[in-house]
Amino acid sequence: MDAFAVSIGKGLTVRKLRGLDAFKTGLWFGGFQALFPLLGYFAASTFSKYVTAVDHWIIFALLAFIGGNMVREAFDEDEENAKENAEFDWRHMLPLAVACSIDAFAVGVSFAFMRVNVWTSVIIIGVTTGAFSAVGLYIGRIFGSRWQKPAQIAGGIVLILIGLEVLLEHLGVL
Repeated sequence: MDAFAVSIGKGLTVRKLRGLDAFKTGLWFGGFQALFPLLGYFAASTFSKYVTAVDHWIIFALLAFIGGNMVREAFDEDEENAKENAEFDWRHMLPLAVACSIDAFAVGVSFAFMRVNVWTSVIIIGVTTGAFSAVGLYIGRIFGSRWQKPAQIAGGIVLILIGLEVLLEHLGVL
């Protein structure tokens, strides 16, 4: 659901959406949502206590940074016009995919202690997340085409709030 919400936010900021962009978004988010539980599964005993201790801070920092940049770019029209579809390059997609997937590492750790076929699980997680992310991008684009600048600001604020929610949840405030 985090990847779906982030995809909606990303779709809000896109001027021109191509099928390839939706495919890339699905691959980034679905791929990382499948990769991180797999990594967690294999690294269960070694690294889990270190990652789960700070994952909420990492998620918050990444989403706050990305959301803040979205809000800033809404007011920077020259930069926005210069890179109409650059938002789908690895520099933009990698931090989003990692931020949305880092908590899936803990899911992979839990898989190590359950009687679960990890390969079936990560395939289902990846395909489902990829599909939801592609659809979320289109949903965001539909609303963003009407209200480009306010939608970009709202999308950035949503990312910041998702990061804040993850942080407060892990700190026990929520």
